[in-house]
Amino acid sequence: MDELRTLGSRPTLRDLVEAYERHVIEDALRATHGNQRRAARALGVLPTTLHEKMKRLGLLHRAGPAVVEPAEAMALAG
Repeated sequence: MDELRTLGSRPTLRDLVEAYERHVIEDALRATHGNQRRAARALGVLPTTLHEKMKRLGLLHRAGPAVVEPAEAMALAG
C-alpha cells in the first residue's frame, strides 16, 4: 500500500480494497505453491472467481511462469 501513498493523493477505498485483495491472493498462491484451485479453496471462493479476480488485479502473468511445479522443474533441468 506504500505505492498508493507515493502518488501524492489519498488512496480511494477501491485502491485499498484492490491492494488488500492482491496481497491476500498472492499469499494464498505462495502458500499453495501457485495451485489456483487450492488457493481458491483456502480463500473460500470458487476457482473461477479467483481467476477473475486475478485477471482484474493483473496477477495472472505472475502466477504462470513464476511458479513451476517440482515435476516441471525437473523436466526443465534434465
